[in-house]
Amino acid sequence: MVNQEISSLIKMAVNYGVPIETVVLILMLPIVVTVITFFRQIVGIKAFGIYTPAMITFAFFSIGLQAGDLLKGIKYGSAIFIMVIIVGTLSRIFMRRFRLLYLPRMAIVITLVAFVTLAILMFSGFFHRTGLANVSIFPILIMITLVEKFVSTQIDKGSRVAIILSIETLVISVIAYFMISWQPLIIVIQHYPWVVLFTIIVNIFLGLWSGLRFTEYFRFNKLISK
Repeated sequence: MVNQEISSLIKMAVNYGVPIETVVLILMLPIVVTVITFFRQIVGIKAFGIYTPAMITFAFFSIGLQAGDLLKGIKYGSAIFIMVIIVGTLSRIFMRRFRLLYLPRMAIVITLVAFVTLAILMFSGFFHRTGLANVSIFPILIMITLVEKFVSTQIDKGSRVAIILSIETLVISVIAYFMISWQPLIIVIQHYPWVVLFTIIVNIFLGLWSGLRFTEYFRFNKLISK
C-alpha cells in the first residue's frame, strides 16, 4: 500500500506500477550530478567527467541496498572499483606489446577484467565471504565498464593523471552515495519531489562561476599572498 504522506506525483507513479525506490532514485539523479558539478566547478576535483561518478554512486547504492548495510556498499563497491583499476592497468601493460588497434585491445582488456572479477567472486564464495560473492550483476558491470575510461585516460594523459582521476572519482562517488542514502533527504524527496528543480538554479550559478576553485587557492597560494 502506498504511504498516504508521500507526494501525489510519486503516489501516481507508484499506482501506475513504478516502484517507489525507482522513482526516488530517478529524482536523486539531478542531486547527484549537481554534487559532482559542485566539486568540479567550486572545489576543483575533476574525476572522470559527470557520468562515471554518477553511475558508480548508484552502483554503490545497489550494493548497499542488497547487503542491507550502508557501509558494506562502500566496502564492497570500493573493493571492486580498486580491483578493476589494478587489473585494467596490468592488462593494458600486457597488451601493449601486441600493437593492436584501440577497440580490439579494449575488448580484450575488458574480457580479462571480467574473468578476473569472476575469479575473485568465486574465491570470496570459497572462503565464505558471501557478501562480496553475492553482489548483483548491475554494479559489477558498471565497475567493469569503468576500465575503458581509465585506460583511455592512461593513453591520453598518462598513468599518474589516470590514477588521480580514479581517486577523485571514488571520493566524489562515496560522498554522493552517503547523500542519496541519507534518510532525511529521501523523506524530503518523497514528500516534496519538486525541490529537485532547485538543482537547475544551482547549476545556473555553477555555470556562471568565474572565481578560483578551492584547490587553486592551494596551488597558487604563493602568488595570491604576493
